[in-house]
Amino acid sequence: MTTQLLLGQTLSFTGDPFLQPWTDCVSHHERGGVLIADGRIAVVGDRASLQAAHPQATVTDYGRDLILPGFVDAHMHYPQTRIIASWGKRLIDWLNTYTFPEEMRFADPAYAKAVAEETLDLALRHGTTTLCSFGTIHEGSADALFSAAEARGMRIVAGRTCMDRDTAPPGLRDTAQSAYDESARLIERWHGRGRATYAITPRFSPTSTEAQLEALGALWAANPTCLMQTHLSEQVDEIAWMRDLYPQARDYLDTYESFGLLGPRGLYGHAIHLEPREIDRLQEVGAAVVHCPTSNTFIGSGLFDLVGLKRRGLSVGLATDTGGGSSFSMLRTMAAAYEISQLRGTAVHPAQLLWLATEGSARALHLDGLVGRLGPGAEADLVVLDLASTPAIAQRAARAEGLWDTVFPTIMMGDDRAVRATWVAGRSAPRPA
Repeated sequence: MTTQLLLGQTLSFTGDPFLQPWTDCVSHHERGGVLIADGRIAVVGDRASLQAAHPQATVTDYGRDLILPGFVDAHMHYPQTRIIASWGKRLIDWLNTYTFPEEMRFADPAYAKAVAEETLDLALRHGTTTLCSFGTIHEGSADALFSAAEARGMRIVAGRTCMDRDTAPPGLRDTAQSAYDESARLIERWHGRGRATYAITPRFSPTSTEAQLEALGALWAANPTCLMQTHLSEQVDEIAWMRDLYPQARDYLDTYESFGLLGPRGLYGHAIHLEPREIDRLQEVGAAVVHCPTSNTFIGSGLFDLVGLKRRGLSVGLATDTGGGSSFSMLRTMAAAYEISQLRGTAVHPAQLLWLATEGSARALHLDGLVGRLGPGAEADLVVLDLASTPAIAQRAARAEGLWDTVFPTIMMGDDRAVRATWVAGRSAPRPA
């Protein structure tokens, strides 16, 4: 059995720091170590004890760097990688001006392959080891991302995006039948293969007909271990658009619920402007909502109620929402989540932010226990953070008092330069130039 021992500071969680005092669920080893055996975490503990007990292990010493579970990005659009940080549009204009023209290019398998590889290399460079992504309507767009993730040994959740309503441009319009058939083929090909999970993927109800939503609900019922990902209540003008298209719906969530697209393995991105009934139903069924803070501010969508929804018992993931989101970095995403919560009147603790970007997102994706956790039995997906990666961060860290005062500047000001190393399934991932 091959064993490796990573030495550095370690930080792990024994519970949800939003639901109990963070002091009761954080374990920190200042001189810690992580023993990896055959791609999984075997032991987390004191470095001296681990070195004494496992003298045969290959040692990598990261000194004072912080070893964490790899970041888990719970909602993104890999086809939007090359249009990230495009100027000045709200959601519907953004889609028509930037997103839809770019997604048409994914009819070319070579283009899809190149962007998939580029996206995953950027994710790894930023310490993200698991991500959940939308594709385009092209079956090959999902194949490209699953193949690129398999080649890198990464955990991946993804799906072919479905849009058949004439609100989508002709070049990106499918049918209820083709959405069902091609998604079913992808499920057969990829779901449960290696580290892949399939997510049935209606973009959002304004771009799907009732017939398509019904077909996808039937597909989910036939494949209940799949996830289902979509968008919900991102902007007020989007909600008004939905009401024009679905006048019979009680609310936005009802456009999914009526067609079998509400369930415990459902992922609902954004979820900013929720009605009380929607919050109640999401909590009752155990569905997850996904916070996309850099996107919500960049496109001007609104202020997600992170603390309030967690108090209501909802499962919440954290996500970059590339390319509406303005960064590939989960560090920058945590910083934006902090800033939005400040605007809503709560200073979220750095322990809560780190949990949200790791175990919280893994729970939302129904991957808890596998990824997002620094503990025995978890897959050895790890990120190692340099807590003095830039001169600005270093001068602040030098004056820090205690762990959190040291970590917080990296959350607020860090980027890919803070990522010393990324480990995927027990192997150190190459850092692309």
